[in-house]
Amino acid sequence: MIKVLIPYALRFATERNAEVEVAGGTVGEAIGSLVSAYPDIRAHIFADDGAPRDFINLFVDGKNVNTLQGLNTPVADNGEVMIVPAIAGGGDSSGAGLTNEEISRYSRHLLLPEIGVKGQQKLKAAKVLIVGTGGLGAPLALYLSAAGVGTIGLVDFDVVDESNLQRQIIHSSRDVGRPKVASAKDRIKGINPLIDVVVHNTALTSQNALDIIKEYDIVADGTDNFQTRYLVNDACVFLGKPNVYGSIFQFEGQSSVFGAKDGPCYRCLYPSPPPPGLVPSCAEGGVMGVLPGIIGTIQAAEVIKLIVGGAKPLVGRLLHFDAWRMSFRELKLDKDPNCPVCGKNPTIRELIDYEQFCGLKKTQESDPIETITAIDLKQRLDNGDKIQFIDIREPHERAIVKFPDAIIMPLGQLVRRMDELDSNIDSVFLCKIGQRSILGIRALREAGYKGRLLNLQDGLNAWARDVDKSMPIY
Repeated sequence: MIKVLIPYALRFATERNAEVEVAGGTVGEAIGSLVSAYPDIRAHIFADDGAPRDFINLFVDGKNVNTLQGLNTPVADNGEVMIVPAIAGGGDSSGAGLTNEEISRYSRHLLLPEIGVKGQQKLKAAKVLIVGTGGLGAPLALYLSAAGVGTIGLVDFDVVDESNLQRQIIHSSRDVGRPKVASAKDRIKGINPLIDVVVHNTALTSQNALDIIKEYDIVADGTDNFQTRYLVNDACVFLGKPNVYGSIFQFEGQSSVFGAKDGPCYRCLYPSPPPPGLVPSCAEGGVMGVLPGIIGTIQAAEVIKLIVGGAKPLVGRLLHFDAWRMSFRELKLDKDPNCPVCGKNPTIRELIDYEQFCGLKKTQESDPIETITAIDLKQRLDNGDKIQFIDIREPHERAIVKFPDAIIMPLGQLVRRMDELDSNIDSVFLCKIGQRSILGIRALREAGYKGRLLNLQDGLNAWARDVDKSMPIY
């Protein structure tokens, strides 16, 4: 028997099982047995032509099967196949002497022979850009400022929301409504007034990324969306800047160092992103509050090691962490010679339209999803219109708040249960923020469902905000 390890992002399709024992002698046979047992997982692993999707990697014994024999890679009896989906320098120390105040502040570093005075001088001279001041950016900024990194840049355009405070420890309740970069700067300067903080209160785009990133030695990626991840990756490759990567989802996290000389980049691991909505965000899927602290702190350690030198960074290695099982796994990453950005013959030589690349821009050919606002839906109900509500959330989420008289049909069950729906009645799909329900509507359309399908715009949170204020927003 072979054990297939299921990531949290796909466990909705395996009845929340983290491990599934299957029969087979190769990776392909093992995954085939998994799909036979749990058909709903097929579309998340394989494309229509039967090939593994670009944003899914399969590992055996810590090695990517793409560097072995692909799906024909043999797996020993009692072996493991791990499914790993996409979830999202140094400085010149010249003239950077340490003052008596700095010697006192950083004395615990100075006592480490691997860092010492020279290493601390390098930290003082270094410039690090943190992209995002949320769950990952918070510990990054706190620990890098405490460590004495001389210049820290912050890129973010968002404001502090109450829901951020469960994990974004750089912000406090009094900061709700403030720009995140302003809140983060205040906290950083409170920890270490000896360093410089440069604020970029803007979204990172193809138009400004190169100008912003070129001023820094290292980039730490704390973003929460795929379009910015690919943008950061490509800009770092073009500018020759190390990209310290971290990503989180529910209880799992990943970290690596991309863009280093002779090392792989993010595109070597994930050549293309998943379709929009296929991988839920933390806002939809949730995240254990301490998880970004753990991954962000690992990122901070990697940044410090890159600056000081002499250590073994996560170049060519992907560190995978499961907080629920409290386990770390290290997976070997190889540079892809055919990578379109860092390969031998790159085809991407400038920053592109990353929203289009990630499938976020609507085209004339795209089949639009019909939406209805919470206020308009309330008006239809008041008029006596007959509507069937389809709640696609999982049981633990419905325990937070229930919608009366809704048909309970989790996302993974929609297609095989569509005969339970009345195609003569308008169906309104319910989820938290109106993103996962889009996937459900598309799945039913592809399966041939003929009834009218409507997506509640902004989900149940919009209903709680605009119609029924007794309901919680979560």
